Amino acid sequence: MELRASHCRDSFAPVLLSCFEAYRQQESRSLSLPWSSTVFNPEVLGQHGVGDFNGSCQGSCSSSSHSRTIPSVLNSVGTVKYRVTVTLLHNSGLSHTEVWQRGLAVEQQIQNAAVSDSGELRGLLLSLHPKLDDYAKKMVLHGITRCVYLLDKEASACTYDDIVQVASFLDDQDMGIRIQTLNALKAFAGIWKFKIKNQEFVPKILEMIASFWDNDMHIAGLRLLNGLQLPAQAHSLLKKLMPSLMDILQLGSPAAQVQVLKFLSMLAQKEDLLYSIMNCQVQAEFLNLFQPSHPGNLLFEMLVFVERLSEGRLTPHYQSVNWQYNELSLHEVLFGEDSRLSDCLLSLIIHPEEEVQIQACRVILKLQLSTDTEISIVSETDSSLSSFLFDSIGNTTVAESRLSQC
Repeated sequence: MELRASHCRDSFAPVLLSCFEAYRQQESRSLSLPWSSTVFNPEVLGQHGVGDFNGSCQGSCSSSSHSRTIPSVLNSVGTVKYRVTVTLLHNSGLSHTEVWQRGLAVEQQIQNAAVSDSGELRGLLLSLHPKLDDYAKKMVLHGITRCVYLLDKEASACTYDDIVQVASFLDDQDMGIRIQTLNALKAFAGIWKFKIKNQEFVPKILEMIASFWDNDMHIAGLRLLNGLQLPAQAHSLLKKLMPSLMDILQLGSPAAQVQVLKFLSMLAQKEDLLYSIMNCQVQAEFLNLFQPSHPGNLLFEMLVFVERLSEGRLTPHYQSVNWQYNELSLHEVLFGEDSRLSDCLLSLIIHPEEEVQIQACRVILKLQLSTDTEISIVSETDSSLSSFLFDSIGNTTVAESRLSQC
């Protein structure tokens, strides 16, 4: 039976020669195939017709021009795949589809075992050193990020010291290295045991975002912060840096704006930070962020942010204080008497993207609820004041009548 070697090569992912020997006995039982150690002997592969991948070859083709040394066969994964596939087809009577299915099952087990024991992530962490040149640092940090995402077991086996080692490069002078460090820490933040550990780097990350005007830095830093639980001790620093976050929202790139909106939406749910957000100074053109021409994901996050602010205004804690706002504060631009927010929302109801339409409707309903609540509070206040005055006047009249009797 003739089989193109290129077809075999493309059909199976790379499989190590040594792994096939480990699965030899198990597969021989399920396939009723007389597996032999000679099948995996590199010296015998040539004798049984290991052909060139650039053409087609039968299982019995000559080996005089294709025999290989042991090292070359060990390094040629494609040769092993071809030989195993041809052996299966010749000796088991299985169809191409059945060989494919059984081969994929074995391949998956082999790949899982190989990936879990690769040691690549540990090697990269050991090679990460301050004395490396800038390019090498970036490449190593990028490799660490990739491995953390792809190699779950190796990433989970990392320690707190590994995180500290990576985080130390936040102090590097090169902006690209800092960004790669933030990306690596973001990858580690996806592992549950490192979420709390990463909190200690929050103040440094916030300072970096506020101190450097770099869109890539803003995106990387805010993506990391959006995946962390912010410690309570960072709230005072956040109040101080709120103007910087608002500048990113108004002047940053669309990607940075989306990330800062997600961050501000999270902060708006913190009672002790809500007023700092509401009273933050914004530009007179702030409502231009609601223009339908902006990307849909930016408009959606902007609407979510407004919804969080509107919900925060209705909480008993916030309603219990008579807050004073600056003239160009975010509160006055969004919720003040002269606000044009309602016009902006009406224009988004007919936006082409459905999620923007739905979110705009949600915000309109929340604003209506907020207005009704304020009217209810005013009515209740007027009623309480009238009752208080009536009771006071009544008590005064009684007292005066008693004094006249005396």
